[in-house]
Amino acid sequence: MRMNIESKKRDVALVVDDSPETLRLLTDALDGAGMTVMVALDGAAAIRIIDQITPDIILLDAVMPGIDGFETCRRLKRDAGLANVPVIFMTGLADTEHIVRGLEAGGVDYVTKPIVIEEMLARIRVHLGNARLTQSARAALDVSGRFLFAVDRQGNLLWATPQAQKLLSDHHGAQADDFVLPPSLLQWLEQARAKGSSKSQAASLPDNPQLRLYYMGETAPNEFLLRLSRESGTALPPEFTSELGLTTREGEVLAWLSKGKTNRDIAQILGLSPRTVDKHLEQIYAKLGVENRTAAAAIAANATRRNS
Repeated sequence: MRMNIESKKRDVALVVDDSPETLRLLTDALDGAGMTVMVALDGAAAIRIIDQITPDIILLDAVMPGIDGFETCRRLKRDAGLANVPVIFMTGLADTEHIVRGLEAGGVDYVTKPIVIEEMLARIRVHLGNARLTQSARAALDVSGRFLFAVDRQGNLLWATPQAQKLLSDHHGAQADDFVLPPSLLQWLEQARAKGSSKSQAASLPDNPQLRLYYMGETAPNEFLLRLSRESGTALPPEFTSELGLTTREGEVLAWLSKGKTNRDIAQILGLSPRTVDKHLEQIYAKLGVENRTAAAAIAANATRRNS
């Protein structure tokens, strides 16, 4: 069972290297910088340590006996709980091939030996700061109730908000962690990336056309953000929506409002945040010339009766 150490004030660094000199150098420097340091002499030992404690950052030698640093990083990154832990590779090899291998394995940076301590500490501060910003942003998405998740170029799920996890699990019939975009949606993702988030069209999940995907953009190298929406098929008649100058989305919001749904209900049904629903309602009230939801719902109900 992995223990969470986030409650401690000191950042925890795991240094993985088979060189006693390097371990001593980094341990002294990191301890002097106010960090708690754990050490491992090889990849297998690093994996055993991380099974018990999650560090804030990992400094990983690329070339070691047994499991090398590249394979160690790949194994660690298979654990979703380590997805946001930055890994900095260390090696005497500065060839482009090794740099690329380190980044493809999941590393965020690459430094060559002999290590310049001031430079290493500066890189650590930057990557710890970036990791915290990423964690804070995802926590905010979780709290806001957004149906968002991210995949890599192969369509593998990287992370998801709890709301999106539930929808994906309901659709997939298994744990959301096992979800992978099917080939048809991988092709759609490539096209959406080429067009950009503002121009891409939504796509439906196979066997469930009510679940729609929207491409939101690239949030990190090989990380693509998608929004999941459960389309209800409920909206005001297109003619009425156009006549009042409402957008399709505003028509959907108004239709659900007329059925007595709360703003939070509407947000969950349409895959929006409650704040976005509030903004849509402000526009709807202005276009209909009303001041509250009761008057807007009455107009919607009358429109539905006339067009039924």
